[in-house]
Amino acid sequence: GKVAAQLDAKNYHDYKPTAMKAVLAAHQRLTQKHDVVVVEGAGSPAEINLRDRDIANMGFAEEVDCPVIIVADIDRGGVFAHLTGTLDCLSQSEQDRVIGFVINKFRGDRSLLTSGNDWLEQKTGKPVLAVLPYLQGLYLDSEDSVAVEQHTTDAKLKVVVPVYPRISNHNDLDAMRAHPQLDVELVGPQLTPNHPPADLIVLMGSKNTQADLTWFKAQGWDKTLAKHLRYGGKVLAICGGMQMLGELIADPDGIESLQKESCNGLGYLPLTTTMTNSKELTLKQGVIALPKQSPVPINGYEIHAGDSQYQLNEVTRVVIDDSDNDNVGAGFLSSDQQIFASYWHGLMDTPQALNAIITWASNGDSFDEIDYEALREQSIDALADSLEEEFDWERYREVINKFT
Repeated sequence: GKVAAQLDAKNYHDYKPTAMKAVLAAHQRLTQKHDVVVVEGAGSPAEINLRDRDIANMGFAEEVDCPVIIVADIDRGGVFAHLTGTLDCLSQSEQDRVIGFVINKFRGDRSLLTSGNDWLEQKTGKPVLAVLPYLQGLYLDSEDSVAVEQHTTDAKLKVVVPVYPRISNHNDLDAMRAHPQLDVELVGPQLTPNHPPADLIVLMGSKNTQADLTWFKAQGWDKTLAKHLRYGGKVLAICGGMQMLGELIADPDGIESLQKESCNGLGYLPLTTTMTNSKELTLKQGVIALPKQSPVPINGYEIHAGDSQYQLNEVTRVVIDDSDNDNVGAGFLSSDQQIFASYWHGLMDTPQALNAIITWASNGDSFDEIDYEALREQSIDALADSLEEEFDWERYREVINKFT
């Protein structure tokens, strides 16, 4: 999508009727192209204070007249209270479109759940359509936030990631986090900043680069970064992270922030960035050729509002964009070769590109090659197999036919 406006919570709520038009148009396009459309809600469908003008849950379901399945994770505890409480908070018309429940992430003896399921069905008149097991070791994208699991095995490369409040495209880390020879530690806000040592610091993308840069400094990361580079550490900066390392970030039209202002960057890269109304949305392919390494293919995508200008004589281009040979932002090294910066998201999803980047970060160490895309596909297959096996398809067909 493209940025329509920068709104605070109150103004966003007022904007929702306009946003609903775009949501309904997207739904119509999908239903015209596909036989079945699965619509995933956001958060809880029973947020009473947000029900007016809701566009993501029951408000949308009522608008397009679709059936609803309520899903709850049992590993959080209180699953039956969660399901019955949610149902009770819905209006009668909303309750009528709920065709059943799914209990997710169950561990242990399934028979211990039988009496609870029977009670739930008797109390609500709605069937439990599935009890899905907790599946370990899946390599799947996190939905809305950065997952916190870390490697506990001995690692050859220590990677530290500042988790600023408006971090974006956190799935850029997934391939690194799946690698058994990397220890990836995510560091959020701290009352007394105490940042762990690292071989590589990764600066991720941001939904509001200036605001996250302010947070970055307030948390003492500017001092940590200076020390890290002074002692020879490496930095990987992606999209907004690259903009932070430049000399200036200008937002004269208030694209990312309500304040139409500029701020100084950290000054490690010879570039200036201006936020613009036009947003880059492009799939990318190219070649990455880091020092003392053979060139290998690299894929990614650009999704950003910033337009950066570079001092070409002070950078070394290491990623060549197949579709735009002049695209410096595809990937370059700082003059001291300690910082690798790129506008491309997903640049580590292919095994050759990931290996090239971590080999550079480790000053030439060798690593096992893992194919994260293959791991992700295997995980999706495992999830689909579990759903196919555990779902009560006969009961599902019965209730869905009654609804339609």
